Amino acid sequence: MTERSVASRPPTTVGDVVAAVEVEDLAVSYGAVKALDGLSLTISPGTVFGLLGPNGAGKTTLVRVLSTLLRPGGGHARVLGHDVVREPLAVRLMIGLAGQSAAVDAELTGRENLEMVGQLYRLPRAEARRRAAEILDRFDLADAANRRVGTYSGGMRRRLDLAASLTGRPPVLLLDEPTTGLDPRSRLELWAIVDELRDAGTTVLLTTQYLDEADRLAQRIAVIDAGKVIAEGTPAELKAEAGTDVLRIRLDDASAVAAAEPLLADLAAPGTSVDTADDELTLRVVRPDASAEAVRRLDGHGLHVSVIQLTQPSLDDVFLSLTGHTAATGEEETA
Repeated sequence: MTERSVASRPPTTVGDVVAAVEVEDLAVSYGAVKALDGLSLTISPGTVFGLLGPNGAGKTTLVRVLSTLLRPGGGHARVLGHDVVREPLAVRLMIGLAGQSAAVDAELTGRENLEMVGQLYRLPRAEARRRAAEILDRFDLADAANRRVGTYSGGMRRRLDLAASLTGRPPVLLLDEPTTGLDPRSRLELWAIVDELRDAGTTVLLTTQYLDEADRLAQRIAVIDAGKVIAEGTPAELKAEAGTDVLRIRLDDASAVAAAEPLLADLAAPGTSVDTADDELTLRVVRPDASAEAVRRLDGHGLHVSVIQLTQPSLDDVFLSLTGHTAATGEEETA
């Protein structure tokens, strides 16, 4: 990476409070590949901020910069006013980090893992033991506290990893795709924990390629692609950018979908077409009477509707309209 220095400047404030995370014009390159290309964002304290993008978009690279594991080639980043390059120790004391895979020692028990982390945070031994017991109970791991982590399920390991990141009570938590590979129940459990953390005042930066996760958890979302923020706002604001409602129709006879498509083609919003994937008709519409008109036309040709639904755009729709591809595509980020 090629470094270029940036002059120091006062930390950004949100109201009268220093921003929890501030990133400005951040650049990281791996040879000719630009992992971050002038990325900028500001995160308010006590909120969940979603960073949404496909593999290779730069999400993990940003987390590595904010956690002082990677030195940027340009721009600057601060955590609660502390510069990640000039004050790395201060930053490390302010953050907790949970990555895409659990970073816990499989040969130690759950309790031993947490006590070790507490001592790394420079807690007195008695305080580290007390914190470990408290967190094990909070994360529903008390019954497994004295078992080797190697015997834990994937969901239990992920909960323990998140618990370890909170041992030092960090005001800022960096979660890099924490639910990747989890079963639905474990995923919902982690969502509940993130809600609790936010309610307690913890700032959470959540990177994800799951659009429903960002919609469910984040108060504000930045869409990142090719190392740049291409859109930012609340979930509702981002959905409004898509500009059209989505009409989904399922017929009694799934084999008739192809015949129904041309009947609805001119109801689709300008520049869009009818999608016939998954044995249903999906189209973006702007006409207020689109649902009624679609049913009238289909009935007129003997095609009966079993389900019809008119919805606002989802974050999937927003992401596709912004980037031209889905959030699940892209190359893995360079480590």
